Amino acid sequence: MNRTFADLPVTIFEVMSQLARDHDAINLGQGFPDGPGPEDIRRKAADAVLNGYNQYPSMMGLPELRQAIAAHYAHWHGVELDPASEVMVTSGATEALAAAFLGLIEAGDEVVVFQPFYDAYVPLIERAGGVPRFVRLEPPHWRLTDEALRQAFTPKTRFVIFNNPLNPAAVVYPREDLELLARYCQEFDAVAICDEVWEHIVFDGRCHIPLISLPGMRERTVKIGSAGKIFALTGWKVGFVCAAPPLLRVLAKAHQFLAFTTAPNLQVAVAYGLGRPDAVFDEMRRDLQRSRDRLTEGLKRIGFPVLPSQGTYFLTVDLAPLGLNETDEAFCKRVAIEHKVASIPVSSFYKDDAVNSVVRFCFSKTDATLDTALERLSHVLRR
Repeated sequence: MNRTFADLPVTIFEVMSQLARDHDAINLGQGFPDGPGPEDIRRKAADAVLNGYNQYPSMMGLPELRQAIAAHYAHWHGVELDPASEVMVTSGATEALAAAFLGLIEAGDEVVVFQPFYDAYVPLIERAGGVPRFVRLEPPHWRLTDEALRQAFTPKTRFVIFNNPLNPAAVVYPREDLELLARYCQEFDAVAICDEVWEHIVFDGRCHIPLISLPGMRERTVKIGSAGKIFALTGWKVGFVCAAPPLLRVLAKAHQFLAFTTAPNLQVAVAYGLGRPDAVFDEMRRDLQRSRDRLTEGLKRIGFPVLPSQGTYFLTVDLAPLGLNETDEAFCKRVAIEHKVASIPVSSFYKDDAVNSVVRFCFSKTDATLDTALERLSHVLRR
């Protein structure tokens, strides 16, 4: 058996979700909304499966979706892309990441990885033969620093995997951090693989800035997006990859032997969704921000030290000031069993030297779900 996967523990998402099922707990661990997703987009998918084409679509994605992706990023981010040579559709962002890692990394290439990270990164990098070089980000702000990058980048650095907005820390990186990272990528001739699936889920008037839009980064950036995150349809698994032709050609060759293609009816519906008016996206952000504020204020009333959430479906709590004398993982398991609310320990998103006092909660839920969870959590600190 391949040791990269055979030696992996069960993912923390499955551990905590199983605890939620076993103890009838509210699941604020996994990042999925309570609702079914936008009805107009779902109706487009239903109509397309009944009345449209259901055989193999193009490996690169339906032309109408690739055109819609290019138009969407030109409108929202000012990034001009050729839909025929710089845009590809994948079966979710994780498949896009796998195609990028397997297609680009050669044995021995060093890859800079920021901790905390999405848990798929490291096994995929290692399976591709890459060598992760970890940069430990610190709460409460989780910012990039010149000192940390200088220690991580070496003459063997070929790639950087950068998640912005950052899950699980819920940070939307400002231009100065992006310019710092871009400077290192150019100095060391590294390609940035940018996981930007939360690009539309940003709050308090913030704007997402894609790294690919910065000077000098257009030819050395792979931009990855997700319809599942944009439209709260996490089960659809429709991803986007945007990159200069020399990069995308190689990614496409890896993609063809992973998923090859993606359900055509979902592609039709996503193409429609990307063209919806700006007001629809603004309303989605307002609704999620309201839910963020509801959970934030409730947790603060109970006595939990909540860290700022600038984007994503998540907020985090730092247990360190509470003096509970238990790790984040022990806390999450205890609260799921004793108080019937499941969360995620952020230490699970580190390979080594973990920050082990931060817990992540998902707020993309109904008011009733959040209020019930808060009522249960109100008993956690009463001891």
